[in-house]
Amino acid sequence: MNILIDNELKADILVVDDIPDNVRVLSTILLKQGYHVRKAISGKMALMAIRTTIPDLILLDINMPDMSGYQVCQELRNDRRTAQIPVIFLSALDDVLDKVKAFQVGGADYVTKPFQIEEVLARIQHQLTIQDLQTQLHVQNEQLRQALDHLKTTQAQLIQKEKLIGLGQFVAGIAHEFNNPVNFIAGNLSPAGDYIQDLLKLIKLYQTEYPQPTPAIQQVINEIDLDFLLCDLKKLFGSMQTGVERICAIILALRIFSHLDESDIKPVNVHHGLDSTLLLLNHRLTIQVTTSATTSIKVVKHYGNLPIVTCYARQLNQVFFNLLSNAIDALEVASQHYKQVAYEPTLWIETKVIDRDMIQISIKDNGLGIPEAIRARLFEPFFTTKSVGQGTGLGLPTSYQIVVGKHGGTLTYHTASEGTEFQIVIPARSPQES
Repeated sequence: MNILIDNELKADILVVDDIPDNVRVLSTILLKQGYHVRKAISGKMALMAIRTTIPDLILLDINMPDMSGYQVCQELRNDRRTAQIPVIFLSALDDVLDKVKAFQVGGADYVTKPFQIEEVLARIQHQLTIQDLQTQLHVQNEQLRQALDHLKTTQAQLIQKEKLIGLGQFVAGIAHEFNNPVNFIAGNLSPAGDYIQDLLKLIKLYQTEYPQPTPAIQQVINEIDLDFLLCDLKKLFGSMQTGVERICAIILALRIFSHLDESDIKPVNVHHGLDSTLLLLNHRLTIQVTTSATTSIKVVKHYGNLPIVTCYARQLNQVFFNLLSNAIDALEVASQHYKQVAYEPTLWIETKVIDRDMIQISIKDNGLGIPEAIRARLFEPFFTTKSVGQGTGLGLPTSYQIVVGKHGGTLTYHTASEGTEFQIVIPARSPQES
């Protein structure tokens, strides 16, 4: 560590030699140069001194009785905290093999005794300069890494913002285009049904008043299979009514999901947002297991008694969409994995109030879990394990930004081989209100 002397940082140097006179001479010279000097007369004492306070550089004698300089250097290199300390070996030996071994065990330089003071000082300064440059390079690399992370996060936010704007415009167009014709059909179904009922009454009256139809009428009755037609007509109208109601529900779900024409922050029923998102994903709840077999994802809801939550409703629904989509993806993979085994893909959604004004939304699946190798990168922008065109790598980092950055909440997960659970915790009131 650098020592502050007279408002100037001075390098901390540890001198290690089993001959006290050598230690004394080197210490005196280094102190005159303004360095802070510590001393050790054995390898074990040196290691104790280093673990107490890590020096900036070590002058290390090779030949010591209890523990050689080579052994001390190897101990330092095996410890992550001391691996980068520059070591200059001191030795009375001038054999090439000794120098080679010094560098093999991790030495930075080598000085032969009896040494020249100018040479020792020059080699010390050279190693300290290298160390300083490496430190500066490390700082610059870290700053660059942070800048790149910030750039990736900003880019992800911009892309997500554009996606949300595009989604809102798309939903507005879909809702507008569908709304009028669906209302027209829905409005006409009821009177059309009444008209059909009147015509059926008339046909029955004719059958009562004229039980013996003419041959021409009887032929038409046989051709159209009148009894089947009368029975099936009711089913047709029932199917059309159900279809129209489903289209209306989807349009409503789209409007709830995107909160069209509403303020960004507003009080909402979280359960409505979850249900509308599930409705939008309903087509994905049937999984193709094999070319001839499908299975359905079981959805289990445990909704608590939540208060009305003031939040960024559109963005929170986007989080629900991302997490539910990922859970369905995981269940699809698991269903393929368990082809020949009895397996029921299940999705659990639970909501509850915790810690007074905080609410928790949990989305859990019984898939195969998240591989340990990718967990550290889970919230990294643009990281995805899906095939090209199947995933952008923005779902989880965007969800994290919305929950943590926008709402002041937390987004955590627990995963194992039996599945994964994501937990959203947000305040019931918006940060502005709080």
